[in-house]
Amino acid sequence: MTDFAENRKAYFNYEILEKFEAGIVLNGQEVKSIKLGRAQLAGSYIVPRGNELFLVGVTIPPYQPRNALSSYDPQRSRKLLLHKKELSYLMGKAKERGLTLVSLRLYNKNAQIKIEFALAKGKKQYDKRETIRRREAEREMKRALRAS
Repeated sequence: MTDFAENRKAYFNYEILEKFEAGIVLNGQEVKSIKLGRAQLAGSYIVPRGNELFLVGVTIPPYQPRNALSSYDPQRSRKLLLHKKELSYLMGKAKERGLTLVSLRLYNKNAQIKIEFALAKGKKQYDKRETIRRREAEREMKRALRAS
């Protein structure tokens, strides 16, 4: 599996509760652009519309900017492909207060582009500070072990 894009901020800003995998409805030039590693997941999330889930906020620039259609929108919302059971479960969870669906990474699986997303709960500021403190303590311990 090849990772094409990752949303590192999601792990810092959210507490990840459950992870899911879904396919994405893309057109040909978007697939080529993703395979070149041009996609950006920062700030992207998933919203329910009707009986479907859509990926919003992902930027996929055109493969060949000079040959791109004039109507091409790099930030358009893209439909996610899920099983009915997963879809109904996620629709219910997305409507719960305090929970959100956040994209984590875009990758290749069996020659298909998939997205890994998570059911997440936003972290408070003090939780973020604790994460930073823990990371720095681990870094200092590794330095001390290397020095001795």
